[in-house]
Amino acid sequence: MTTLTIFFCGTGSTKFDNQNPTYWNGELVSTLASHHGGREFAEWIVIDGPGTSNLQADELFTKSGDYGLSGTLFGKGWEENVKHAINIIKGKCDWEREKLTEAEYNRLKAAGIPIEDVIVEGSWLWRKYNYGDRSVTQQKLQEQIIKTFRKDGVIPTNVNLVGWSRGGISCHMLANAMFKDSALKNIPVNIFAIDPVPGIGNFQEEKVKLNANVKEYVGFYARDERSKGFSCVIPQTATGTRTHIYPMPGRHGTLVGNAAADGVSGPKALAEPGLIVRHFAEVCLKRWGVPLNKTTNLTPTDLQNHHNAMASAAAKYKAMEKCSYTFFTELDQGERYVSLGSNGVKFSAVKGTIYAPATGLTTGLQDVGAYQHMG
Repeated sequence: MTTLTIFFCGTGSTKFDNQNPTYWNGELVSTLASHHGGREFAEWIVIDGPGTSNLQADELFTKSGDYGLSGTLFGKGWEENVKHAINIIKGKCDWEREKLTEAEYNRLKAAGIPIEDVIVEGSWLWRKYNYGDRSVTQQKLQEQIIKTFRKDGVIPTNVNLVGWSRGGISCHMLANAMFKDSALKNIPVNIFAIDPVPGIGNFQEEKVKLNANVKEYVGFYARDERSKGFSCVIPQTATGTRTHIYPMPGRHGTLVGNAAADGVSGPKALAEPGLIVRHFAEVCLKRWGVPLNKTTNLTPTDLQNHHNAMASAAAKYKAMEKCSYTFFTELDQGERYVSLGSNGVKFSAVKGTIYAPATGLTTGLQDVGAYQHMG
């Protein structure tokens, strides 16, 4: 039996953001991945977000392009990320990087490995360089890790998905892709999503609706985000899916560890939302069978103190609502505009008995007991 956990980074975010100084204690998704105690590829993977210039392109199990700005603006590349994740689940790539890159060639040469010299092709004006072939590709090495270390077969018995921003939407997309795949349809899926935001024009059904293969959905949503084009998605879940959603003071980046007063840059000022979200991500992952090397282990007293601190800083969080990542802000009767499934509504409209707690995004800052529903 193998539990596989897939971490989807947000737009412009990578697996290396656990060391990014923009986040005072590491960006949440990449940091959680770095704390996983299992074997990479067999038990966990982390996937860079759209708009990261495809730094992982050589390692993907499917071919991807370099989408650059279109990745940042429109999410280009996340379909390939989902396909890569599907292939990782199945333990089989559909593409390999067979040619050596210049950096790899130079590294092997420097190490004294006997490889052929660079082949120069074309005229001096249109010169091209062929650095040779890999004897073993990255993909084949990773396939072998999967075959060796997954227990009782390559297909995992459970899949956990963690994602922020477009990474959260990627969790929705992957869960739906699994549901449509006869080999993966019956694998139980758990999702922990942090402010899933698809961007303008990206509210198709596979991004806003989930099927019965998702057994539990936990979502945290940034109450004070007002950037135009940053409507978050509260997905329509299937009957029987345990669905927990929580509001959190702060902006989109605040929830994953950016503690700046404006949610963008500056000294650590408002760290409590990120600490709370991290704690409950760890709580859920451990409950879902994930070994973690480092955890925050907040006590009930710690949680209460953090909530008291957020309440005391109410004016600072309110000031965040004037900030925008896209230069423009938007409001719905003074609240954040969100997508409930495919319907646009105001933030406080998202509540009801389909959620636990039923107060949904209206849950008050003093209601620390609302977290017990995740237990």
